Amino acid sequence: MNRCDFDRLNRPRAWAMDVAGFAVTGAVLGVVGPFGSYFNDALPMRVAYWTGLFVVSGIVFGAGVRWIWPRAQARRVSPIVWVPLLVAVADLPLSLVGRSIAVALWPPLEQALGWGEYYAQSLLVGTIYTGLYVAWRSRSGTAPIADAQAETPPDRWGPDLICLQMEDHYVRAHLEQGSRLVLMTLGQAVARTGQEGLQIHRSWWVARRAVTGTVRDGRNLRLRLSNGIEAPVARAAVARLRAAGWLDAEDRLSS
Repeated sequence: MNRCDFDRLNRPRAWAMDVAGFAVTGAVLGVVGPFGSYFNDALPMRVAYWTGLFVVSGIVFGAGVRWIWPRAQARRVSPIVWVPLLVAVADLPLSLVGRSIAVALWPPLEQALGWGEYYAQSLLVGTIYTGLYVAWRSRSGTAPIADAQAETPPDRWGPDLICLQMEDHYVRAHLEQGSRLVLMTLGQAVARTGQEGLQIHRSWWVARRAVTGTVRDGRNLRLRLSNGIEAPVARAAVARLRAAGWLDAEDRLSS
């Protein structure tokens, strides 16, 4: 997973897909009735309980994964380490709430199912599901780049530089001919540009001369560059581009 993959993971579409997956999984568990819940009540009540539980838990775990994953990857901490830790911590309040709801729906569980046992069951399900989720997202994203592929950072970028793009803890410099991958921060790379340009997104810097047009997709704006790349513009950067004379009032490229 690189920085662009993590950005896509935070988009509404990715969240919608995740929540739908949580709901479907919860409904399936409601039908199956794991941990003896099959005998608790009729099918509709079981499905409602498990679906609600999984959607709420999934949103909590999903937010945790999105916050921890890029930071753990930057420090080369394996998901084998941080996934169980995330689940163990997040499951503490979730188990308290989940068991309280279960006891309210099915009072005999007050004596039959202690909090420790409920927490253990939640840990098992949460660790398996979150682990599978991270594995799936890893396969759908970009594989981490080996250090051996990164080049030595230049003292100065040449005039053929089009844009700089963050990829995990690397910077990819897009040039008139091809690209170069270097191990450095975006701020360090921008300091070596030596030409007019702006950082338009936390992961992108573009050279002014390379911008050929704009692309509007709903509320999202992208800059079309001379090599065909469409670089995303953060909403907070739009005003800065207007002030610098790059865009007019309708967010079209100024002449």
